[in-house]
Amino acid sequence: MTYDEVVHLSADEMYSIQEKGLKWTVRHAYANCPFYRRKMDEAGVTPEDIKTLADITRLPFTTPEDIRDNYPLGITAVPEKDIVRIHASSGTTGKKKVIPYTRKDLEDWAEMFSRCFKLAGLTPEDRIQVMVGYGLWTAGVGFQAGIEKFGAMAVPVGPGQTDLQLELMEDLQVTAFCATSSYALFLGEEVERRGLKPRLKLKAGIIGSERWSDRMRKRIEELLGVETFDIPGMTELYGPGTGLDCQAHEGIHYWSDYFLYEIIDPRTGQTLPPGETGELVATTLCKEAMPMIRYRTHDLTRLLPGRCSCGRSFFRTDRFLGRTDDMVKVRGVNIFQSQIDHLLNPFRELGSEYQFIIDRAPGGKDAVLLRVECRPGFSGDGNGLAETIKKRFFNFVGLTPDVELVQYGGLPRTERKTRRIFDRRLDL
Repeated sequence: MTYDEVVHLSADEMYSIQEKGLKWTVRHAYANCPFYRRKMDEAGVTPEDIKTLADITRLPFTTPEDIRDNYPLGITAVPEKDIVRIHASSGTTGKKKVIPYTRKDLEDWAEMFSRCFKLAGLTPEDRIQVMVGYGLWTAGVGFQAGIEKFGAMAVPVGPGQTDLQLELMEDLQVTAFCATSSYALFLGEEVERRGLKPRLKLKAGIIGSERWSDRMRKRIEELLGVETFDIPGMTELYGPGTGLDCQAHEGIHYWSDYFLYEIIDPRTGQTLPPGETGELVATTLCKEAMPMIRYRTHDLTRLLPGRCSCGRSFFRTDRFLGRTDDMVKVRGVNIFQSQIDHLLNPFRELGSEYQFIIDRAPGGKDAVLLRVECRPGFSGDGNGLAETIKKRFFNFVGLTPDVELVQYGGLPRTERKTRRIFDRRLDL
């Protein structure tokens, strides 16, 4: 169905679409994919057992390890002649997760991406610069296909090449861009340094690929004079473009006619109600080449109840808070990057960049250093600010890090994803 056909459906009508899609996916996977048939047989469930959305809990989970164990195309549910493209995850350990696509899969993905630009308030008159990677990774070609389906002008530069990016932005009067948050910050600081902002026509930034804090979001918007939009996605679920936060910024609208989302307790696997934070589990509803049934994404978020104030029918999640596999344990305390973002957010004296460094001190005790940038022009009491940050950490986490404040720009910038947590105990 098209965007216009589903954008104002009632919740019950959307549930009906999801139920139909769930039944089709289970039948398709069971009939055409030996991997899923074996998993369902082992779980004692058949396609005929799936009668309502509530029956999804009878189905077994699919994990990233399942995809790697069946490398390269062991979970395919269509004949090889119907596969027109493959992409692969950007994973750094073991075999990559290879994902096949049929022609319909690619058309559906382009439709999802096109919706993202609508939600960001763009029109076919806009000029959108793509500043993310092309190749096996899903981002670049996905953004470009979505822009072309949407009818806007695509400027497909790819990552890096900052001089060229800025030259094209100015000369073509580009109105929107697609990038990682790390590169958007880097680019914004270059725009400020070169005094280019008055000569640009940017109004929107579509940003994804990594978690980014509200503070970083505000800084990017200040530097570039844009409204930013958070775009989630992963290769296993087509790629980026599975949803977007609209101009109301009340959570991420996900395309609930293409996906069925659950939130589970990552330790027990039990389903959690809307409003509670846990691990996102996704089921595709019309994906042909490699359907995903109850795929454990490891992303932490929550389902948001009710309808967005924008009035659109698509269901919502909160912005992603981190990943279950990104947790570090320090002196018996579990710490996620999202917690550090939250703890630093109230301090107006700070910039968006920090490093959380864990090392092994003499005697075997964990030593923790929090290195944080100050805002441009900060000239206040650095020692007092550091002590306040320490106390806030202890009050909320039960851990007191050493705090080192550095001047704005003192931490490294990158054109790729920014690493913020460094566990040097692993190097010993």
